[in-house]
Amino acid sequence: MNAAAALPGGSALLDKIKTNPRLPLMLGGAALAAAIAVGVMWSRAPDYKVLYSNLSERDGGSVIASLQQMNVPYKFAEGGGAVMVPADKVHETRLRLASQGLPKSGTAGMELMDNQKFGISQFAEQVNYQRGLEGELSRSIESIAAVQSARVHLAIPKPTLFVRERQKPTASIVLQLYPGRAIDEGQVAAISHLVSSSVPELTPKSISIVDQHGNLLSGNNDRSLDATQLKFVQQIEQNYVKRVEAILAPIVGKDNVHAQVTADVDFSTVEHTDESYKPNQDPTRAAIRSQQTSESSQEGAAAVGGVPGALSNQPPAAAQAPVANPQPPRQPGQPNPPPAANQASTQTATAEKTGPRSNRRDATTNYELDRTVRHVQQAPGGVKRLSVAVVVNYRQKADAKGKMVAEPLPATMLTQIENLTKEAMGYSNERGDSLNVVNSPFTDDRVIEPEVPLWKQPQMIDLAKTGVGYLLLAILALFLWFKVARPIVRKHTAPPLPAPAEADTAAEAVLLPPEETTNPELLRLAAKYESDLALVRDAAQRDPRLVASVIKQWMANDER
Repeated sequence: MNAAAALPGGSALLDKIKTNPRLPLMLGGAALAAAIAVGVMWSRAPDYKVLYSNLSERDGGSVIASLQQMNVPYKFAEGGGAVMVPADKVHETRLRLASQGLPKSGTAGMELMDNQKFGISQFAEQVNYQRGLEGELSRSIESIAAVQSARVHLAIPKPTLFVRERQKPTASIVLQLYPGRAIDEGQVAAISHLVSSSVPELTPKSISIVDQHGNLLSGNNDRSLDATQLKFVQQIEQNYVKRVEAILAPIVGKDNVHAQVTADVDFSTVEHTDESYKPNQDPTRAAIRSQQTSESSQEGAAAVGGVPGALSNQPPAAAQAPVANPQPPRQPGQPNPPPAANQASTQTATAEKTGPRSNRRDATTNYELDRTVRHVQQAPGGVKRLSVAVVVNYRQKADAKGKMVAEPLPATMLTQIENLTKEAMGYSNERGDSLNVVNSPFTDDRVIEPEVPLWKQPQMIDLAKTGVGYLLLAILALFLWFKVARPIVRKHTAPPLPAPAEADTAAEAVLLPPEETTNPELLRLAAKYESDLALVRDAAQRDPRLVASVIKQWMANDER
């Protein structure tokens, strides 16, 4: 006894509900109301946004503890890679956590210089500046799409006034890449130039870049040429090849000349300072910088003489007046002697005329010297030497029988080709360039195959094999359909055999007079009878045992 029958009128009520045409409408309205209620509740739920992402375990625990103390609801994103809070509290929560110094594992930049303490030492200030510079560089590198995090270490030596003790700064960079991503050589070079441009006197060759697996990414610090320099050398060589082939193509033909160029390019940067002094070539036109002349003269001094020693250093004897000398007696007939004053002046004049005289003259003249100061800076990328090889094909000429034969070019033509090549390449003996022009027949790599009949061509053979394969597949599919699949389908989809009474009725319907054959029901029964009869015949042909068992069953039923 079921539950519906246990209640009075239960089955009648259930049948009434089932037969009610408004039941689907009521169920649809209830589902719509439930959907509206869920949507309203969902719209009232807070919208969560990311507060912090990619936090370490220590910082994540500190942040969660602070959020619980501030009664701020939170949840984790899929995978636990980010902490999410309501959208209207993101900025306020970040400021409150920042006041607590969270998260602590973030990279510090130039904000370290904002709160400098009074009286801080120069060493501590330099350390804070270097930490801030490293943090700013790390943030700039992390802006690259493939880089998840970066750490920059700078080794900046102390400045010194001694040139021999000066050291160049160096840098080391560790990159943490995203899983499944890689960084190419161009991005590595960009990071090197970014860091070198931020630190004075830091060159890209002094920067080492390593990924999280310990692989050295900056492998161009050796003396070999990098990709840019190799590309520059190849471009120079290709330009010379094009120039040589372009000038020789109108003479010997486009496909009859091939050239190869090897360029030795100097990528070293040379700075040369020369200071030379030369003597004045024309003294009359020389410029006088300074001139000094000194003259001195001395007259009437006693002559220097005597034997060196104490005797010559004796003071002079006492002077005697000329009047003290006695006068000799005057003889008769002699003139009167001159007065004493006249005699003294005459002796003095004689002494002045016969006394020693010394003159001295010194002259100093300074001339300007020729001075040449030359400062030469040679840019990298200059061609040091060129080696050019040119191969020219033989000339095609018709012989007496009209057949084309190859013959070498004359010597005059080869000389012209060599001269043109030298002009095109800018040949220089001082630079040590070399040129080699060879006239040789070219080898024809084209293989001439004999004509093959159409039915023997490989393409036709492959096409025939493909067609035979498809044909075999089609035959196999038809065999499986007619011999396997179709009998199984007919066996499982054949309708049951009609009862004897129904068979007799169908037979009578088929044997009706022609005037009653217009009845649609009778026509349908006749068509069904023919179909069933065909199925029975087919079943009897395929499985006679089944038909025999059916007949035996009919006979057994008749005996009962």
